[in-house]
Amino acid sequence: MRNFIKFTAVMVNMMILTLLGVILYYDHSLPNNYYISAGSELKISDLIEAVPCSRAYLSEFAIPAGSTDVKRVELRLLGIIPIKTVNIQEIDEPLLVPCGTPFGIKLLTDGVIAVELSSFDTGHGIASPAVDAGIKTGDIIKTIDGKKILSNEDIANIIEESEGKSLSVALVRNNSEMTVSVTPCKCSADNSYRIGMWVRDSSAGIGTLTFYDPENGSFAGLGHPVCDVDTGCIMPLYKGEVAEVTVNGVKKGKPGIPGELMGSFSAGGAIGDLISNCENGLYGTLNGSVTDEEPVKLGMRQEIETGKAYIYTTIDGKKAEKYEIIIEKIDLQDPDSGKNMIIKVTDEELLEKTGGIVQGMSGSPIIQNGKLIGAVTHVFVNNPAKGYAIFADTMYNCSVNVISGNSAA
Repeated sequence: MRNFIKFTAVMVNMMILTLLGVILYYDHSLPNNYYISAGSELKISDLIEAVPCSRAYLSEFAIPAGSTDVKRVELRLLGIIPIKTVNIQEIDEPLLVPCGTPFGIKLLTDGVIAVELSSFDTGHGIASPAVDAGIKTGDIIKTIDGKKILSNEDIANIIEESEGKSLSVALVRNNSEMTVSVTPCKCSADNSYRIGMWVRDSSAGIGTLTFYDPENGSFAGLGHPVCDVDTGCIMPLYKGEVAEVTVNGVKKGKPGIPGELMGSFSAGGAIGDLISNCENGLYGTLNGSVTDEEPVKLGMRQEIETGKAYIYTTIDGKKAEKYEIIIEKIDLQDPDSGKNMIIKVTDEELLEKTGGIVQGMSGSPIIQNGKLIGAVTHVFVNNPAKGYAIFADTMYNCSVNVISGNSAA
């Protein structure tokens, strides 16, 4: 009898520990925020039930236009054991056109980015006024002596006209504003005033459009920000254009050597405008749809499954083709990271021509069960057949916020 009691106690303790382990696993792996279609209920799995909370809750994140109130629900294991409390936000289920078509990016920065600091000979010694002032690479120079800076020429003219007098420089560093004083010195090589700083005021490149929203003419692309090539900082957008691009070659990816789409900007004017360059991609408006694909429903993050899916991408000309992939892993915990899924290209044709995922394919839409569920964002350098993808509902929420005038970051 005593042995039976001990055995029973051990088994009960093991069951309790197992149950606690399951609860902790779900608490860590399940996100705190969900989107659902208007009029539907949150469905995660057969083991987990969402039970409405009685108390009111104020949302911690922006509510897209056309959505209803954010609600608070409790997730329960087997409908009984509490796991965690989460937010659910109803949105009108949009119909979006999956693109996969290449687009040209012409971006002018809001301010100029300090990409390199240098020193020079003044005839009386070596000087670096920018360094002495405390300016660092990656700083965004917004104004000098109250004058707005939008180009390399703006900053060069102001420095030359200073005649060596101290200048007040307003800049942004790591999203914080600050002001420093810099005193230009005359360079002995050309007798001009300098501060020892190289700056960048624009960027151009090629990416892939994720979706077009026929309801308001907006688009989303890339799934990650356009960053400065030297500093890695997100380029602050002042204004920009979307251009038509033709893909005319592919540099095949190999382990350790990322591949790349080779393309050229087509003749003609802009086909759209850039409005936002943020952590989750490029957003703006188009003059019209760039593809003849039919609209599909937006898939919510909790609807995504591991297994077969498809990407639309363009590796020749202007028309996107459909290629098979496998979704290997889904990370619901950090929905804004841009690395929500691990995907693997399984399509033999795409593997033969590109090696898998190459630079320029960022933004290629992912379709599963007839819904738009994500977009390609990054390639694994040591295994180009694999890469990361972002949730489509994250990109859609950013797009709605951009069009409604809210922040997309």
